[in-house]
Amino acid sequence: MRYVNKPVSKIDGMDIATGKPVYTDDLYDYHALTVKILRSPHAFAKIKSIDVESAKKVSGVECVLTYKDVPNIRFTTAGQSYPEPSPYDRLILDEYVRYVGDEVAIIAAKDERAALKAMKLIKVEYDVLEPVLDFTKAMGHSSIVHPEDDLHINFDIGMDKDRNIASSYKIEVEDVDMEFENSDIVVEETYYTQGQAHAMMETYRALTYIDQYGRLSVVSSTQIPFHVRRILANALEIPRSKVRVVKPRIGGGFGGKQSASVEIFPAIVSMKTGKPAKIVYDRKETFSCTTSRHAMEIKVRIGADKEGNIKAIDINALADTGAYGEHASTVFMLVGHKTLPLYNRAKAVRYIGKAVYTNKMTAGALRGYGATQGAFAVESTINILAEKLNIDPSLLREKNLIREGDANPVLDGSKEGCPVVLKSSTLDLCIERGKELIGWKEKYPRKVISDSKVRGVGMAITMQGSGIAGIDTASAVIKLNDDGSYSLLVGATDMGTGSDTILAQMAAEILETSMDKIIVNSADTDISPYDPGSYASSTTYVTGNAVIKAAEDIKGQIVEYGAKLLGVSKENIIFDGEAVRSIDGGCSISLNEIALRIISGGGRAQLIGNGFFGGDTSPPPFIAGFAEVEVDKETGEIDLVDYVAVVDCGTVINTNLARIQVEGGLVQGIGMAMYEDVIYSDRGKMETNTFMQYKVPCRKDIRNMRVEFESSYEPTGPFGAKSIGEVVINTPPPAIAHAVYNAVGAYIKSLPITPEKVFKSINMKF
Repeated sequence: MRYVNKPVSKIDGMDIATGKPVYTDDLYDYHALTVKILRSPHAFAKIKSIDVESAKKVSGVECVLTYKDVPNIRFTTAGQSYPEPSPYDRLILDEYVRYVGDEVAIIAAKDERAALKAMKLIKVEYDVLEPVLDFTKAMGHSSIVHPEDDLHINFDIGMDKDRNIASSYKIEVEDVDMEFENSDIVVEETYYTQGQAHAMMETYRALTYIDQYGRLSVVSSTQIPFHVRRILANALEIPRSKVRVVKPRIGGGFGGKQSASVEIFPAIVSMKTGKPAKIVYDRKETFSCTTSRHAMEIKVRIGADKEGNIKAIDINALADTGAYGEHASTVFMLVGHKTLPLYNRAKAVRYIGKAVYTNKMTAGALRGYGATQGAFAVESTINILAEKLNIDPSLLREKNLIREGDANPVLDGSKEGCPVVLKSSTLDLCIERGKELIGWKEKYPRKVISDSKVRGVGMAITMQGSGIAGIDTASAVIKLNDDGSYSLLVGATDMGTGSDTILAQMAAEILETSMDKIIVNSADTDISPYDPGSYASSTTYVTGNAVIKAAEDIKGQIVEYGAKLLGVSKENIIFDGEAVRSIDGGCSISLNEIALRIISGGGRAQLIGNGFFGGDTSPPPFIAGFAEVEVDKETGEIDLVDYVAVVDCGTVINTNLARIQVEGGLVQGIGMAMYEDVIYSDRGKMETNTFMQYKVPCRKDIRNMRVEFESSYEPTGPFGAKSIGEVVINTPPPAIAHAVYNAVGAYIKSLPITPEKVFKSINMKF
């Protein structure tokens, strides 16, 4: 292949490095009103009175809006395909505030100074209520986070709001309890995974204005332009046709921008005033007034016989969804769905639990989307089981893991009585190669370095998906221009991942043309074909398949029109990317000439190829991760010496970009494992709301990292590809926890794994 499976440079890589691309902030109208939000100082309260008259009199203030001035329509900010499984439990502004930082009033002024001055003059009297801050005590708490009667759900997600249950879920295959009775050994452990911030470079921001046709135009740093359009239309009670959403370059999202966290506020200002409005969240608002990863408590039981054959896996989880339920049900479901299929030899499996409301910032989508939490709990339990059985944990996995050709009833796309068959996997090869790279035979389980320092190695495996089976769809359009170049129109959003590049690679491969002849235009709801957005590891697999179909469509049209212009049947024609030629070589016509003659008066046509794709399955990528740590027994300090990851993402479309995706995801996973933690005070105020308090790994924290690929071929994927964006974050927490245990015997089951926890665990033994 000419472009696929090659290290093609990002089509905008040099421009990004030199600051040329246009981001949302670069498109602001200098006359736009500045929008600021007055936020709640209380975790849970009802507004008794609010006086904004003094604020309105400040020079430069255009409007001050409270819950009395905005539509009283419940909606969700979750970017999901309709009908969203997230509850409609939000108002633009509400008389109830449900976490410290919840919105109380919207202020719009000619400049920031005036807006902030007006904000200080707003007088609010609150009826302060008892907050729900411990998610393990949310069910049955005396306070009900959502007492309203008009909360709406599109279908049954197991909600019981009067018990603070946002969603509940259960899946069971075969008789789990019976298999535990038949097991020689049963391991049962409880784990805690913390909230994690997205920590993207570009904070949340949006610009809105009313265009010359009276339509609401929105420029936003978002992963989900088409979902934002629907969300705004619902909340503002206007037709979707009256809303246009444009996505410029995005400075990172990692799932945070799969929620419409900010767009509604400048939008309502523009609707009220008729003037352009802009909002830019500062770093504190980005940390404390948007979303984070769901904190979870996960109990795992695994039963096996003496030979290491797994009989049953049982997972019981509780998730903290925070003040609002966006992504509550879906993140929670994936804890089980992305872990249970890994060990396909288990005779019975069960996953059950609930996501609960609390008076903390809302939890939402973050890379890994539930699989990260589930992988830490299940993989840690597998490692403990291996030790109790006195079996090498790599061999225990190889004995029980799912393999190509296996059917599994929990894989995405499975239907009752009709489990999905896994069509591609090299997970066994990933494990073997990872063991070689880390030096497993020589280093497992530990090596003593000195009187105080010991090194240990640990491992984990994980899986994810490629889009959402039966729900995610994508369209692509390719237009032949009059100079023989192509315009590729997609609705997928490049967040810095390089998706524009890989989609251009696929189009160029099919059309047998050079990359510089593919012009990528993405994410304008007026122009782009429909795409749900960049999330759920969908772009390569779902949008990529649509691009291939569009390229094949227009290629067929080129052959057909070329044959007509040459007066030859299309069966006797070949297209080599540059020209249409007769098979016998007797005649030919260049692509440039075809384009000109078709578009000009004689042809009277514009060649446009269309592609659409929606998958019935979600083929999982796999990864095997191996960590080597050095632990100081005297201080508990952990030094990550080496990390190895071997990935099966099907055919690697772009080897450079795939490697970068893996490395970036691993670093985020290492951050979750060792450093990052969203912490609240006993009054519900987030204490880790700047980079001074919230630690993310820096280059000095990552001593050595090695990434390799063991490609499989996924027959349903574009050129055999699967996804890679999310699976890469999942192995560091369990692999590092395992390595620490092997080094000093301290198994930390509550993330992050800090020196304090390790030191305490070591010294508790004595």
